[in-house]
Amino acid sequence: MKMRTERDSMGEMQVPAEAMYGATTARAVENFPISELRYTRQMIRALGLIKKAAAQANADLGLLDQTKADLIKSAAQEVADGHWDEHFPIDIFQTGSGTSTNMNANEVIATRAAQIAGTERPVHPNDDVNMGQSSNDVIPASIHLSTALAIKELLFPAMKNLESTLETKAAETADIVKMGRTHLMDAMPVTIGQAVAGWAAQVRQSRARIESTLPRLGQLAIGGTAVGTGINAHPELGARVAAFLSNDTGLNLTEAENHFEAQATQDTAVEVSGQLKTYATALMKIANDLRWMNSGPQGGLGEIKLQALQPGSSIMPGKVNPVIPEATMMVAAQVIGNDATITTGAQHGNFELNVMLPVIGYNLVQSAELLASTSQVLADKAIAGFEVNEEAIAEVVEKNPIMVTALNAIIGYEKGAEIAKRAYAENRRV
Repeated sequence: MKMRTERDSMGEMQVPAEAMYGATTARAVENFPISELRYTRQMIRALGLIKKAAAQANADLGLLDQTKADLIKSAAQEVADGHWDEHFPIDIFQTGSGTSTNMNANEVIATRAAQIAGTERPVHPNDDVNMGQSSNDVIPASIHLSTALAIKELLFPAMKNLESTLETKAAETADIVKMGRTHLMDAMPVTIGQAVAGWAAQVRQSRARIESTLPRLGQLAIGGTAVGTGINAHPELGARVAAFLSNDTGLNLTEAENHFEAQATQDTAVEVSGQLKTYATALMKIANDLRWMNSGPQGGLGEIKLQALQPGSSIMPGKVNPVIPEATMMVAAQVIGNDATITTGAQHGNFELNVMLPVIGYNLVQSAELLASTSQVLADKAIAGFEVNEEAIAEVVEKNPIMVTALNAIIGYEKGAEIAKRAYAENRRV
C-alpha cells in the first residue's frame, strides 16, 4: 500500500496515501484494532452538521475568516451527506471521550477543504475546523443530535405506521370473538379487535414516552469546550450553533442549560434509552402474542394465519414459521441489551467527563434505528396481512366454561364454579 507521511503534535505517522484523514486518526486506527464496529452513518452525519454550524457561527462572530468558513462548511456538508464515510475507520471501542473520532472529522474536513480550494492547507484541523470546540462538547452534542435525527426521521414515522396498521386491523376484527387467556389458560372471551387495539395503544403510549424526552435530548453540549468551562469559545457560540442546527434539521435544539451536567453525565441518554427499551418490551409482547395466536396449524392455537414468507425448515417440507415476530423479538432483546450497556456507560461520568461516550452513542442510535426498521417490517409483513381462522375460534369460544362468569351476579360464584367444573369434566357447553 502506498503511504504518505503526516504529522501531529506527537510527531510523524505513516498514513495510506489515499486516506482523507491524518496522523491522529492513523494513531487511533493503530491503537484500537478491537472490533468491526465503526461510527454509523447517522453519527458521522451529526459530526458533519456540527462542524458546519460551528464554522459559520465562528465566522459570524468575527473569529474565522469567511473564506475558511465556506471551505469548512462545504467539506463538512459532504461529510454530513455521507461522501466520505469510508474515511472514518476508528473503532467504537476507543478513547472514552471520542477524541479520536472528533479529530478524524477535523482531519477529513481539513483535507477535503484543501482539495476544494486547490491549495495545500487552507484550514487547520485544530485551529480552524475545531475552533471553539473540544471533544468534550462535540461528542456529547453529536450523541444527542444523531439520536434526535434517528427518532424524528426514522422511528416516529415507523411507529405511526405501525399504530395506524394496528388500528385498521382492530377495526376489521372488531366483531370476531376469541378466547381470552390469562396465565396461558382460558379466560373470558374478548374480540380480536380489542386485543389488537391494545397493541395499538402500547405503540401510541410508547411514542408519547419517547417524545417526552425530546426537550432534554435537544439540549446540546456545544459551547462547553474543555470540561464545561467554555474556554477558547465565544460565549455566544453554543447558542448560535444550536440555532444553525435547528434551521438545518428542523429539530428544536438549544444550548445546554448547564455545561457541566451536559458533559460530565449521560443522564439524557439513559432516559431516552429507557423509553426505547419500554417500546422494545411492547414489541416483544406483541410479537409473542402473534406467535401464540399463529401456532399450529394443527397442534397449536391456530387463531390466525400469518403471511407465509419463506420455507421454515431445511428438512420438514411445508413447514412455515412466524419469522417476522421472531425477528422482532430479537431486535427487542438487542435494544434491551443496548440499554444495559448505556446504563453502565453512563455511570462512568467521572468528575467532569463521561468516558464511555462512543459506545453510549453507538448503542443509542442503533436502538432507535433497529426499532424503526422492525416496526415497519412488523406492520407491513405481519399485522397488515394476517388472516383470522373464524371457524376454529368460534368453536373454541362456544365450549368455554368460563362463560359462566357472566352469571356470577345471578347464581353466585360457588354455583358458577360447580357448573364450570361439570362442564369441563363432561366436555359440555355451559
